[in-house]
Amino acid sequence: MSKPIVAVVGRPNVGKSTLFNVLAGDDIAIVKDTPGVTRDRIYAECTWLDYKFTLIDTGGIEPDSKDVILSQMREQAEIAIQTADVILFVTDVRQGVVDADAKVADMLRRSRKPVLLVVNKVDSFQKFMPDVYEFYNLGIGEPIPVSAASRLGLGDLLEEVVKHFDTRMMEEEEDDRPKIAIVGKPNVGKSSIINKIVGENRVIVSDIAGTTRDAVDTEIVKNGREYVFIDTAGLRRKNKIKEELERYSIIRTVTAVERADVVVIVIDAVEGITEQDAKIAGIAHERGKGIIIAVNKWDAVEKNDKTIYRHQEKIREILSYLPYAEILFISAKTGQRMNKLFEMIDVVIENQSMRVATGVLNEIMTEAVALQQPPSDKGKRLKLYYITQVAVKPPTFVIFVNDKELMHFSYTRYIENKIREAFGFKGTSLKFIIRERKETK
Repeated sequence: MSKPIVAVVGRPNVGKSTLFNVLAGDDIAIVKDTPGVTRDRIYAECTWLDYKFTLIDTGGIEPDSKDVILSQMREQAEIAIQTADVILFVTDVRQGVVDADAKVADMLRRSRKPVLLVVNKVDSFQKFMPDVYEFYNLGIGEPIPVSAASRLGLGDLLEEVVKHFDTRMMEEEEDDRPKIAIVGKPNVGKSSIINKIVGENRVIVSDIAGTTRDAVDTEIVKNGREYVFIDTAGLRRKNKIKEELERYSIIRTVTAVERADVVVIVIDAVEGITEQDAKIAGIAHERGKGIIIAVNKWDAVEKNDKTIYRHQEKIREILSYLPYAEILFISAKTGQRMNKLFEMIDVVIENQSMRVATGVLNEIMTEAVALQQPPSDKGKRLKLYYITQVAVKPPTFVIFVNDKELMHFSYTRYIENKIREAFGFKGTSLKFIIRERKETK
């Protein structure tokens, strides 16, 4: 099931970050009354009634001059048009309609994407409604008055947003073919990996344009099994400032990861692991996906008997929260270990869907508790009653305890390690839910 994407576009200081935070239910963005302070935060998962969607911020406008603001707003709009299912165009009732708004509105109108015109800072509907009507002049439909700061009108806005979701996309038949996203920074060889896979198997079934995502899905059959590869490569964009490119590729990565079962994070062997690689890995980890780290261009690295270990150590150190991820050194150019990549994908898919019997889990837990006593606080000791697996993709376990507060993260990690010792679960994260149960006398 693919989540719809809602993008926020607008000039500096119209309240995009405030609106973003309120809808995300979290203070993710830095909000200051200085144009251009919004920096790193890019996306958030949102829920409204029964709908789930990904909210993205198209970001960074630096207001040096009117020309710069306009060109950067156009850039934002372009990102939104290429990635979003619904676009929120945020304006400011107090500043009224300005020239930049009109020009971006024109661009959004031609995109044929659903665009909602959000008029922000309407703290009193009675007082500001005559000013709201002025925004009809932009020609992109009815203005929706809101006040992000006072949380007014947000319900009406979200009602309009969800009307534009393609319910077919959200209720699409369960496609049980494994979906593999090839992600990573631009120019690390993502396309070459796909091309090598396609070239070697020569049984590409079809090329389907990846909906509105600007990623391409390639269907491949290997050893009688069908796979769908989601390629986030091909940033065909010239003269873009580096930060925008980076933001754009991360937004695209979020959408690809969302749809995948297994994420192959491609790292450039020559350059080594970077901060952006860590960011991308974090996105896949947060969403509980199967993870393989493919170090590409391995043929271009001068090696001795310690090179591979040094690279592995560095990756493990930076991605310390991913001890379960599989690491593979490949070369799309020479085809080195490309077959091994498929084998690893199969192993990770299997582990993502592995179920462990409740009886066996409780045996492991009992033994773990006997080996290392659970923590205690102020004379009260943690008791673990029962463990059971409730879901797959990722494997999810519920542990019933006497007091949730006593179940420290480190003890959960200890139980996780014991389960991994017994079953491996290579390449997949495990999720633990701690529930409290009253002691039975």
